[in-house]
Amino acid sequence: MKPKNLKLIARTEEDLRVISAHLQDSIANVTDIANLKKNKIFLMQLNRFMWEDVEKGVFRKNKRIRTVLKFENVLDVLSKNINQEKRDKFLDFLAIETNKTPDNNYEMKIIFAGDSIIRVVSEVIEVTLDDQGEAWDTINKPKHKTI
Repeated sequence: MKPKNLKLIARTEEDLRVISAHLQDSIANVTDIANLKKNKIFLMQLNRFMWEDVEKGVFRKNKRIRTVLKFENVLDVLSKNINQEKRDKFLDFLAIETNKTPDNNYEMKIIFAGDSIIRVVSEVIEVTLDDQGEAWDTINKPKHKTI
């Protein structure tokens, strides 16, 4: 059975936590990140690990799918520990953290392994996750250390 592509829309901090959970263990190439300043849009294409498919049954195959993460009404984008010159660098997605700033904007931090962060400042939370194309099998399943 072919898995369904996800399309999620976040307009609240709680919605954004759902998107963050679905993106856990995604991988992004630095070349697949774009800040379209004139349009006030920030885009990132990721290879998303389909946890929702794995959790449906023990005998399912591990799958990844290309997905686009889009932030709208963006005022500013800053990054930390991301070298944009290293075109072959991959970023391992961990989470999105959100907080409201004193000027009533939203600061959304996209956190990657290795203390790499992209900070998106936006007027409102308007974020979409949109799977693209067909999923593919992967032999690697992300592992997490338990404390």
